[in-house]
Amino acid sequence: MTACDETYAAILGATSRIEWKALERHFAAGSLLSVSHDLDLVTVAQAFARDDSAQVRAWMDNKQLGPVSDEEAADWSSREPETLWAVVVRPWVLVQDRAATH
Repeated sequence: MTACDETYAAILGATSRIEWKALERHFAAGSLLSVSHDLDLVTVAQAFARDDSAQVRAWMDNKQLGPVSDEEAADWSSREPETLWAVVVRPWVLVQDRAATH
C-alpha cells in the first residue's frame, strides 16, 4: 500500500454521515466548505491534506468547492437531510450532500 493509499484510507475512515445541527457552528465560524456531489469527498480532503493548492483552486474556480452558502445552510436546516457526509481537514470541515442533484 502506498502512502497515498494509506492517506486515502485514513481519511475515508474519518468520513461519516452527519446531521446539519452538528455542522452549524462550523458554518457560523466560516470553516465549512461544500463539496460538489460530482467530486469524491475523500479525494478533495486528500488534496487539502497534501496542500495541493492548485487542485483546490481549480475546484473552487469551477464552483465545485467553496464556502457553504446561506441558501444551502437554510435548506439543510429546514429539511434536515440524512445525506450529509463530512470530514475534518483542519482548519476546514468539508461537507457533501450526497443527494444533491445540482
